[in-house]
Amino acid sequence: MHGYSMNKDDYLKRLRRIEGQVRGLQRMVDEDAYCIDILTQVSAATKALQSVAVGLLDEHVRHCVTDAARGDDQRRADEMVTEATRAIERLVRS
Repeated sequence: MHGYSMNKDDYLKRLRRIEGQVRGLQRMVDEDAYCIDILTQVSAATKALQSVAVGLLDEHVRHCVTDAARGDDQRRADEMVTEATRAIERLVRS
């Protein structure tokens, strides 16, 4: 089971909302909307995706990393921490 499993429906709902935002962006470009209006909506969609990413990361650390740290396999725990750290690095760069 993944750390986000208990909130899977919430994540799916949020991702569908973001999908609608992106379709709206496509429509805005197709209809030659004002650049700043499009950029404002891009920013909103980006923030929404970042929010999903931070939530997933939080649940990964609370569930997957914590479970690995509680176990007897120190190597597995280290791998999970490294994996989480790399995910954080990718988020910070984006």
